[in-house]
Amino acid sequence: MKIAPSILSADFANLAHDVKLVENAGADYLHVDVMDGHFVPNITFGPSVVAALRPVTKLTLDCHLMIEHPENYIKDFAQAGADLLTIHVESTPHYYRAIQMTKEAGLKAGVVVNPGTPLELIKNVFPLVDQVLVMTVNPGFGGQKFLPDMLAKVKRLDQLRQTNDKYHFDIEVDGGINAETIKTCAAAGADVFVAGSYIYEAADPAARLQTLKNNVAIYDAD
Repeated sequence: MKIAPSILSADFANLAHDVKLVENAGADYLHVDVMDGHFVPNITFGPSVVAALRPVTKLTLDCHLMIEHPENYIKDFAQAGADLLTIHVESTPHYYRAIQMTKEAGLKAGVVVNPGTPLELIKNVFPLVDQVLVMTVNPGFGGQKFLPDMLAKVKRLDQLRQTNDKYHFDIEVDGGINAETIKTCAAAGADVFVAGSYIYEAADPAARLQTLKNNVAIYDAD
């Protein structure tokens, strides 16, 4: 089980501090929400922010590309120091190639399942990807309410990888993750949990992160 704090909810003026805070508290990944104002109605980070973060942390930089035509930026994120790129099938007509390009660049690759995305639409990349990210809110903004209907997708993905030896992906969930929803996601089969506002808007972010780790410890097979 891995906890991936989202810097979308961090203090941008003190980003290095907030990154070291969660790293020292036991975070496994750092989730970087990349938004272009076109694919989703918000603008956030780009490769330059990833490049600035790379010397600051040893955490896996898990970059969620909510951008149009992500294949045009894969090399930039690879050079900046990203470790993992997740791509939306709706963001490009060439998403299969984009995932191939990500792997060829030496990065781990993932595909994203929006609330309205059927698993059937992306099953052809399951043998390629290292991670499937299930959005448990609509993408674009932090602080949204968890969508419990998405648990069915998590359960189905877990069933698929258990019955197909060609599938080796982790299941990541992102959106509305807190002390309670993390348990239901873990029980459904998720492995990686993105939490932003629950961690960073707390008086003691390190304690919140530890609560998340404690609440999934029973499901951790490692």
